[in-house]
Amino acid sequence: MRNLKNNKSMILPGQTIGILGGGQLGRMMAISAREMGYKIAVLDPDPNGPCAQIADHVIATAYDDQEGARRLLEVSDVITYEFENVDLKVATLFEERGILPQGSRLLQLTQDRIQEKSFIQSQNVPTASFEEAKNEKELELAIERIGLPCVVKTSRGGYDGKGQQIVRTAEDISHAQRLIEKEICIVEQWIPFDKEIAVVLTRGVDGEVTVFPIPENVHVNHILHQSIVPARISQELRAEAIQWGKTLATGLELVGTMAIEMFVKGNELYVNELAPRPHNSGHYTIEACPVSQFDQHVRAICGLPLLSLEPSHDAVMVNVLGQHMEEIFKNISKMNNGFLHLYGKSETRENRKMGHITYVGESRDELLALIEQQPPFTFNK
Repeated sequence: MRNLKNNKSMILPGQTIGILGGGQLGRMMAISAREMGYKIAVLDPDPNGPCAQIADHVIATAYDDQEGARRLLEVSDVITYEFENVDLKVATLFEERGILPQGSRLLQLTQDRIQEKSFIQSQNVPTASFEEAKNEKELELAIERIGLPCVVKTSRGGYDGKGQQIVRTAEDISHAQRLIEKEICIVEQWIPFDKEIAVVLTRGVDGEVTVFPIPENVHVNHILHQSIVPARISQELRAEAIQWGKTLATGLELVGTMAIEMFVKGNELYVNELAPRPHNSGHYTIEACPVSQFDQHVRAICGLPLLSLEPSHDAVMVNVLGQHMEEIFKNISKMNNGFLHLYGKSETRENRKMGHITYVGESRDELLALIEQQPPFTFNK
């Protein structure tokens, strides 16, 4: 197989893109790729998952199954992933064959919060202060050095607020100790941020970087609720966020789309997390931009030139969770101002991401007012 990082070969329409992971991100990648004329193979334990429903080849095995990985390799001309908890042995197998342009180093760094934060700081990009803790004693010392309040997170795994504990008082330490029983932890300084933003960007095989309009992210119960575009920040902060995003993308030798979550505190920015693939924060790009985060990702991993992102529109993206589905179907006839995307998940559960709605227009503030006047579902659920 060709090494995409070291030559100018392109993966052309008609060839097959393999996707590790069959959730909604894989599905939206596949939809973009199909519109360009590519075939799709997916490896995922669920034979009828969101991506499998539209794939040409479905390999229903565990993510770390070596035989399944070899089968994906056999039918794919290039391979990408939709989430970062990919088995590194499988990723290395694909990388050795020159078929994983994103590489395994990016995965290794973003799978471990300690390595991730250390890399970010090595690029002279600010993050919260942090300490590593391997046992209860080290946890107590790390909390003492960082100070209260702080956040204790497992170094690996966890999402949407899972695998973490905010420590505000000495009594909270006992809750954090439950995390250290399972996994090495990172103790992070608490940043009293004013808002959260994300830099969603794509880097091509030639090193070109394109940056989407910066969304402001609003979370409810640690789950992304809205992405508001453009973020309500100064031009100076916007420029700084873009520069840091480009610095990190270049330092990682990124190929593809990545999201970088940041905290805004006054006139200061702190990088919180990296997501080395398309991200919930960038769903608005499907309708609001000339080319979506998924289109640009497919172009990058296939060695095609990236496209211009101008002009782009203001937008507000609203996540649809399991508890919202009944209201969504009741109100669907009234949703003439929003683009509804449902992910094809067979099981509806509370707080599970089932879809999203994107509102697009010329004025961010008018869109927010419209959503407040005509909400698609009850937001406090």
